[in-house]
Amino acid sequence: MNDDLGLPISHWRRLWLYAAGVLVLLFLIVPSLIIVPMSFSGSTLLQFPPESWSLRWYEAYFQSVEWRDATIVSLKAAVLTTMVATPIGVAAAYALNSGALRLAGFINAVLTASLIIPVILIGIGTFFLYARIGLNNTLTGLVLAHTALGAPFVVITVTATLSGFDHNLMRAAASLGAGPVTSFFRVMLPVIAPGVASGALFAFVTSFDEVVVALFISGSEQRTLPRQMWSGVRESLSPTITAVATLLIVASIVLLAGLQWLQGRAARASAATTRQWPP
Repeated sequence: MNDDLGLPISHWRRLWLYAAGVLVLLFLIVPSLIIVPMSFSGSTLLQFPPESWSLRWYEAYFQSVEWRDATIVSLKAAVLTTMVATPIGVAAAYALNSGALRLAGFINAVLTASLIIPVILIGIGTFFLYARIGLNNTLTGLVLAHTALGAPFVVITVTATLSGFDHNLMRAAASLGAGPVTSFFRVMLPVIAPGVASGALFAFVTSFDEVVVALFISGSEQRTLPRQMWSGVRESLSPTITAVATLLIVASIVLLAGLQWLQGRAARASAATTRQWPP
């Protein structure tokens, strides 16, 4: 990298930039890391650093019926949301990438609008809509609302993957007699599978971690894990929340590592396709 005078910028001259980056990362990460030792505290109060160490709050989480039921509801909603949002997002991304839609830009803006609109407005609107059609406090209503929030991530991820896909493969499949559906499932889908999996993972995390919409439309029977944590913070500030938060941090790290691996596979698959079909 060169500066305005064409001179190379050394690592020492960029030291302030590295320092600023480290400070920003610490500012974002340290509050989460503080939760981890607090979850192993033996005290009934939230203390940092802990005066004693214990696994009692992890035991309280696994033995609590309320926490267990909330976790099951969140897992059900996240899995079903992924199963619904993924095919919808893949189909939308395929249609937008094909270039056959005249209003592709407008349709893309509508599909990704939930990323721009404040979530609380989506929650309020969803609540009043569900009140009319009877979907409040139902798993179906929760999955549909989470699908609206998760599908845009699938669209964006798959669209980015399709941008590097060589459509000559589809033309070659068509020349050999394969129909559009067969070409998609046997030619395109194996190539873009890492991007599809990344989008599905985003949809899963979006549903599992969502709390605002769940506060509006889910009742006691469909209480999700984030809502249970929110209620615990408001009603009884138990250290069990820190144990749950630590488990979620570990799960997020695992999912992030999986996402990075999938993105690496997508990049390698795109590069391999480019080498096989040079322009």
